[in-house]
This record gives sequence, C-alpha cells and structure tokens, in this order.
Amino acid sequence: MDDSGIKKQNWDVKETELFLEILKELDMKKCLDGRKVRNNKLFKVAHRRMTAAGYHRSVDQLKFRWKLLKSAYYKCKREPDSPAPTKIQGWWRYEKTMVAIMESRHPLVGPGVNSDRNDEVTEESDGEASVLHWPQPCPDNTTQNLDLIIKMDPEMDSQLKIGFIGAGNMAFGIAKGILSGNVLPANVKVSAPSSKNLGRFQELGIAVTHSNIEVVCGSDVVFVAVKPHLVPLVLNEITQHVTDRHMIVSVAAGVTLATLEELLPENSVAIRLMPNLPCLVQEGALLFARGSHAKQEDGALLRSLLHRCGLVEEGPEAWIDIHTGLSGSGVAFVYLFAEALAEGAVKMGMPSALAHSIASQTVLGAGRLLRDSGKHPAQLRSEVCTPGGTTIYGLHTLEQGGVRASTMSAVESATERARELGRKSTAGSRK
Repeated sequence: MDDSGIKKQNWDVKETELFLEILKELDMKKCLDGRKVRNNKLFKVAHRRMTAAGYHRSVDQLKFRWKLLKSAYYKCKREPDSPAPTKIQGWWRYEKTMVAIMESRHPLVGPGVNSDRNDEVTEESDGEASVLHWPQPCPDNTTQNLDLIIKMDPEMDSQLKIGFIGAGNMAFGIAKGILSGNVLPANVKVSAPSSKNLGRFQELGIAVTHSNIEVVCGSDVVFVAVKPHLVPLVLNEITQHVTDRHMIVSVAAGVTLATLEELLPENSVAIRLMPNLPCLVQEGALLFARGSHAKQEDGALLRSLLHRCGLVEEGPEAWIDIHTGLSGSGVAFVYLFAEALAEGAVKMGMPSALAHSIASQTVLGAGRLLRDSGKHPAQLRSEVCTPGGTTIYGLHTLEQGGVRASTMSAVESATERARELGRKSTAGSRK
C-alpha cells in the first residue's frame, strides 16, 4: 500500500475538520425531547467516508475523538472566560462547527427544553458509549486544574492524572510501565503511610504524599495497591471523595469486585487487576476484570495505560484468581525451578555464580521462544529431545519426581487460596 495514502497517527487540524464536517452533514438523529443520540451506525458511515478520504481510523477512534471534542465544547460553555482547551490543537477552527452540531434544535422541541444539557448527560451509542459525567470538587479544595478527561481516548494518556495508594512492588512496577508510555511523571502521585518505599518513586520524578485523600482528589485513575486486609480501611477513608470521573483499580489479591462496589459510592467505576512481579521490568502478565459500572472504553483506557507493563488481557472475574495462581504466584514457581537448575549444575561442579547466571538466561530464553514462536510447549520440548539423548533422560527423571503433577497442584493451591481471601474480604466488608 502507498504510504502516502495513510495519514499520520495523531489527529491534525485538517483531519478533525473533515471529521466534523462529515458529522455535521450527517447530522444527529434527534429525539422529540431534545436529546441527540449518536448511534453506532452513524459512526460507521463516518468511518467509511473518512477511509475514502485516506484517513484510516477505526470506528472506536472516531468515537474517542468525538468524545474529546464534545468535552472541550462543554468546558468552553461552562467556563467561557477560561483559555481555549489546550488538549485540542486548533480548537478555534472547530468551535463554530461544534456549536452548529451541538446547539441545533429539533423543530418540535419547546423553548423550555435544554437539549444541550440533555445531550450532555444522555449520550448513547447503541450501548457502547459511556455516560458523560462532570467531576465534583474535592472537599479539600485542591487547586490543581483537573480538566475533564475523556476516558475513551488512548491519545489522552499524557493528560490523565494517575494516583497510587500504596507504594509496594506492584505499584512501582505499574508506575514504571505507565511512565514508559505517554504519562508524564508530573501527572502521577503516590501515597503511603511511611516514607520507606517512596524514595524510588521520587527518583522517577513522581510526587509523593502520606495522604490518600490528596491522591484521590488529584487523580482520574486511582490504583489501590495495598494488602488485601487493608482495602476496606482505605476505601472507607476515600469513598466520600470518589466521584463519577474516577476509575478505581484494585490490585489486591482476592478482593472481589462485589466488595469494591459495596465499599465505593453507587455507580463507581471499579476494575480488578492482577499484575505480577515482572512488571518491574515491563515483562509482566496482567489480567483485569471490569465491574458492573465499568464500560468497554474504561477497559480500553486501562489497557492503553498498562500496555508497556507487558501482556495485558481482559477476562471475567472468575479468571482473576486462576491468574493469581498461574502467573502471580507462578513467578515464584519459575524462580524455584531456576534455583533448582542452578543447584543441579553446582552439584555437578560448576561455580555457583555462573550456574545461576546461565539458569536465569535459560529461563529467559525459553520463555521468549515459547512466547514468540507461538508453538505449544510440548512441541518445543519435543524439538529439544533426541532419541537416547541427554534431555529425554533428564525429563524422565523429572516425571518420576512428579514435577508435572506438583506444578499443577501448586497452581490449584494458589488459586484456592486466592478464592479463600476473596471470601474473607467479602465477609469483612459486610461487618
């Protein structure tokens, strides 16, 4: 394909102007009560026209852009004396068209109906677009300019305010991954009761505090990265400061979405995330499940934020505990095997330092080949074995020791323990 036919990744003024003109021409289907409903079919038509013009965007990307433009329109309308939104290059070029789209009136709508406001709070898109909420001010009257963030737009990562409650390894690994993407250190804040682990965050340019409330009031996405038994205490502390603009992401093992939603304000966006230790080197395996009020675009935003942390997947909540046993705890199982490999080499006469170095490289190389080749582990294992060779003799010994059954049982035991913690967290939240 000719590269000249594909426009650059970031939206420029010309592309946005075309997009808005298409929307204006198509207009928006209007309900008799003044609400404007933008449905999936309309964006599909716009997508075809944009593609014909040489702009290769997905339907979701068009929706994301529309949400961003609409938020800027409402910001200008609510704060007419404030500077034009800096998030959108050339906003003044789009303002007239946005007004024409947003302030059109259905001829049957009476003068007493405020269709702009109705549109603001009833935006629909065949069940796929989220309700647009306005953030409420925090009681501590934080003076930071918390512009409305449109959760659906991955290009807005750099504008998001990210908060961490808890400063352990998981928080640090996720923070490192996020900063290797588009998020700026100035837009991240971490809280912890002591200063023990805060220094390494400060070295990354991240602001630190001992106030969980300060983190919540200054953030759009809040990662709750504390021990499972502390989650109810933390959520009870911050709950009155959580608003519709927040996304609360828990990384506490065993704490269910039901528990999170019970402790948070009604209709809060809650997501349960299970990362693992290799997030520290951006090679993690992360699985998340969305709560009942978290929409598809919330998941898209979280995936966009975390993609530099490693593999990021979404699944039903029932898989989270399994993932804990497989990958959260599984990391330790791999370390135990690597340690045993090295000790076997030491037993046979190799220096310890060299044995451990080779063992770690062996695990790394095997893992990368397994991931990148796309082959089943059994196929790769068979490719290493030769008839009567060293590998098949070693594998026979491992099978005699029950390594396969022991590993499966280890995943099962860790999963069941995660489920037990979940039951305890649910019971604890109801006390």
